Amino acid sequence: MPNPAEVKRIIEAALLSSQEPLSLADLKRLFEEEIGPDTLRRLLDELREAWSERAVELVNTASGWRFQTKPEFQPFVERLNPDKRPRYSRAVMETLSIIAYRQPVTRGDVEDIRGVAVSAQIIQALESRGWIDVVGNRDTPGRPALYATTKSFLDDLGLLSLQELPPLEEIARTLQLEPATAQPASNESANEPAAPSASASQ
Repeated sequence: MPNPAEVKRIIEAALLSSQEPLSLADLKRLFEEEIGPDTLRRLLDELREAWSERAVELVNTASGWRFQTKPEFQPFVERLNPDKRPRYSRAVMETLSIIAYRQPVTRGDVEDIRGVAVSAQIIQALESRGWIDVVGNRDTPGRPALYATTKSFLDDLGLLSLQELPPLEEIARTLQLEPATAQPASNESANEPAAPSASASQ
């Protein structure tokens, strides 16, 4: 079995070459199950500390461990691919926030909270991004779909669990939410401008 320093180099190489987060089970396969999860966690913590003063950090997300650009350097990196990150409308981001904090919820629940009809395009935008998914149906007439956030949502925000979400008041300030007024659903779309984008910081 490799010594701890070599193990960390192997882990580092695997994480840097992977397009997706790697779980402890993934990392154990690097060593044919010879290294236990507690040892792996300790070595990952040491590796995270070793990278702490660099522009790239090692983080633990819902799907596993990954390297990502630190937030303060992301604006510079984005200049290389200015059109890479999709921008979502305020309506999309408000809907996502409600699902994240109140899940599981139906489309009707979201509409009740926002005071505005939620178009199918908004739900489709969040589903296609992989941020929400149907997790069941409410036992009421019509059996409406229940939506919840996914591991991809947590991964893209660099979070390990929903408990790490910031306070709702902070989200509201970020989105500059105002009291919703009733308007036709056709006025809202996934493309309307001026909402902050949320994406992975890799």
